[in-house]
Amino acid sequence: MNKLNSYWRLMRADRPIGTYLLAWPTLWALLIAGDGNPPLKIVVIFMLGTFLMRSAGCVINDFADRNLDGHVERTKLRPLAAGEVNSTEAILLFFGLLILAFLLVLQFNTQTIMLAFAAAGVASLYPFCKRWTQLPQVVLGIAFSFGILMAFSALNSDQWWLAGGLFIANIVWTIAYDTEYAMADRADDLKVGIKSTAILFGRYDRLIIAVLQVVTLIILAVVWHHLNVQWYAWLGLIAAACLFSYQHWMIRERAPKACFQAFLHNHYIGMVIGVSLALHYWY
Repeated sequence: MNKLNSYWRLMRADRPIGTYLLAWPTLWALLIAGDGNPPLKIVVIFMLGTFLMRSAGCVINDFADRNLDGHVERTKLRPLAAGEVNSTEAILLFFGLLILAFLLVLQFNTQTIMLAFAAAGVASLYPFCKRWTQLPQVVLGIAFSFGILMAFSALNSDQWWLAGGLFIANIVWTIAYDTEYAMADRADDLKVGIKSTAILFGRYDRLIIAVLQVVTLIILAVVWHHLNVQWYAWLGLIAAACLFSYQHWMIRERAPKACFQAFLHNHYIGMVIGVSLALHYWY
């Protein structure tokens, strides 16, 4: 049972924020591609796939950082860094999760399966990008946005320009919130040589995060305009703007714990947009 608990924590299943941030944009896409009524079976498959792929991403991330996490205060107790799980077990768990996700996606068309392979490749690449580029958050954004393209493909939607808008908006939003996450670890990352946008942006971090958040809202507003959404959906974007403003109050002093809490707060951004979009279609 102790070993199973270690695997569970290695998958970060006890900390579902990553699953939420991966799931919300996918749900936005399912609602739009399904014209507000995506088949329940497809929604369930996508949510299970979201959990499995996020878990696999966490496992390969900790495998890549297994010799570094022990030197970072926030991550030193992770199962691999603490020696609760060895590298072989982590790799086996990673491939096991990928196989389960692959079995799920086999129920879709060929295009969706190919997108799933691309998503898995980018997700596997991300943890190693932190060694050679100061923009790993861009790679993470792409990985976290493939669910949008897969949703449109699985539902045989031909509204690819809408899918592209959501795809780009989600990449930009991901860069913003993962920069907040990286701000929490900036001091430790500098010591161990991990690269991030928080380090790249330096003293302009808050300004650039604000610009990225505004760009996210503008792109979503363009998508909303073309969808001719009801006021519920516009209210969701207004609420998201207010929540973004609150995040800036949280990170005003760049305190690591406050930056991490601001990162967690993005769950509510995805939720208010998703709920308001659902209201547009259902009421």
